[in-house]
Order: sequence, then C-alpha cells, then structure tokens
Amino acid sequence: MQRQPLNLWAWRDRAQEFHLGISEGPSPVAVDLAAWDPALTSMEAIWRRHQREGHGDWAWLGQALSDEPRVQVELSRVTMEFPLTLDELWAAGVTYEQSREARTRESQGGEDFYRKVYDAKRPELFFKAPGSRVVGPDAVMGLRPDSGWTVPEPELTVILDPSGEIFGYTAGNDLSARDIEGENPLYLPQAKMFHHGAALGPSIALRDSLIPTQLDIQLTVFRGGMVVLDDRTHTSRMRRSLPELVQYLTTAWPLARWTGLMTGTGIVPPDDFSLQPGDEICVAITGIGTLRNAVRTIHPAWVDLPRPRSS
Repeated sequence: MQRQPLNLWAWRDRAQEFHLGISEGPSPVAVDLAAWDPALTSMEAIWRRHQREGHGDWAWLGQALSDEPRVQVELSRVTMEFPLTLDELWAAGVTYEQSREARTRESQGGEDFYRKVYDAKRPELFFKAPGSRVVGPDAVMGLRPDSGWTVPEPELTVILDPSGEIFGYTAGNDLSARDIEGENPLYLPQAKMFHHGAALGPSIALRDSLIPTQLDIQLTVFRGGMVVLDDRTHTSRMRRSLPELVQYLTTAWPLARWTGLMTGTGIVPPDDFSLQPGDEICVAITGIGTLRNAVRTIHPAWVDLPRPRSS
C-alpha cells in the first residue's frame, strides 16, 4: 500500500493570525507547525531549514506529526488559505489529447497550431497571473464580462522553490474563456489572463512524498446545489513530463522566488457548457485534496489589490 504524502496547509485563526500545518495525506486535521517549532511560520522558513537538513527527504518535517508539543487543528473550523503567495503563475497548454481535440474544434482557422504543438518538441507555455491575482481555497474566482463561454480547467500544478527545484504539487483551476481564444489564437492572453482567473489549493503535497504520474483528477461543478458537470482524468495521460515542462520554462526565464506551473488539463467540458455566476467548482486530486471555489462576474468595484504607494 502506497504511503500517504506529506501535505502542507495554511489557515487564519480568529485573531487573523497566519498558521502553517502538516498532515499525512489530505486529512481533515493538521498539526500546527508553529507549536512544534516557533520558527516555522512561513514557507520560506520551511524551505531554508530543508536546505540545511533535508538531505533529500522530508523526514525531519514529518516528525511534527508525532513529536510533542502537538497541536491539532480541524481544518473545517478555520479560514483556509493557500500556504504561500506565489510571485508568478505560469501554465502549459495542450499537454493532453483531450485538450488538443477541443482546441482544434473551437479554433476558427487556427486548427493546425494546436495539432502541431501537441507533438512538437517545444511545449506551449504562457504566463497566467502574478501571485497577487491568484486565489486560494474557498475564495471567489472571476468571470470575464465579455465572454459567453468560460470553463474551468482542473490541472496538477507544480510549485517551484527559490532554487528552481520542484518543491511540491497542488491542485489548480485555470479558468479559460474559450470563445475568445477560439476566435483567434492570438487572443490567448485575454482568454487566460483576468482578475482571479486562477485558483490553487487546498494543500501542497511535498515532492518525493507523492508520485505525480499516478494521480486521479476529478472536476465537479455545482449549480444551485445540483451537479451540472462531473468528469475525471488521470495524470498518466499527460504527454509531457513535469521535468520537461520545468526545463523549458526555466531555459531563458530566471525564476522569481516562488513560481507555480499549471501542467495542462485533460478534462474538457461539453461545448454547450459555460460557467455561470454562483457556480461552485471542485477540483479533487489524489493525495492533495479538493479545491473549492465559487465564481462571479468581474466588476470594476471588485478589485481588492493594494494600491501603489505614492513616491
């Protein structure tokens, strides 16, 4: 029987203080890391200590699950967050056959681009969002007001640490305005880049505690409490390897300190399906847990980013 991965979680308590926790697998209960070691209050601190004493595995951090003091937290009773704020989020496209076929169908005159990139040596990679535009578990995602055909794309997402190495894996939801991209492939940035158009979470499964090619991915969409979409795929169907995608991303792009890379989707909703405001999207990945997000239409008043300070 395969051992459960080590998962990192984040939440805020009633005083709005940030906490990091660890569990074995996507458990409903996590151990508060600060109670075990007061220095472990950020992903940066965890990474730096791992650099000093990890020796290639996470046994040192796994000790928090059995050592004292051990403070256990029920995750259903706290406000969940993603364990870190990324500097950048990138994405890969057309890494599954289903995605190639869907892009070919919807494209108006650009079909050959999608057929060719699936088999090409160089993968399709594109910038998805700065970290400030990415939301975590239970947060609201945005729908473009100028799109009438937006769909969720559930994706295994790689987290790269400040050294450019794979730190762990999480679930991602890459919203895509298919009508905008289908009209012209050059509209890809507008089809992919919009406020709160990406979500990550709920946990990060640490590298070497999870086998990324052996994961089920399930997508479920609820509307008014009813299931309107339910589909699944498996990461073994991905044409590209994760090291390959990371290599192309880092070839001529020095990475920011923490970077996410969505690895493409193998689930394509029917052509007559589009998200509606109020829909709840659930992306479940083996060993990581279920990422839940509602969606609403983006409005100028809904921009909660910090304003630039005057110089």
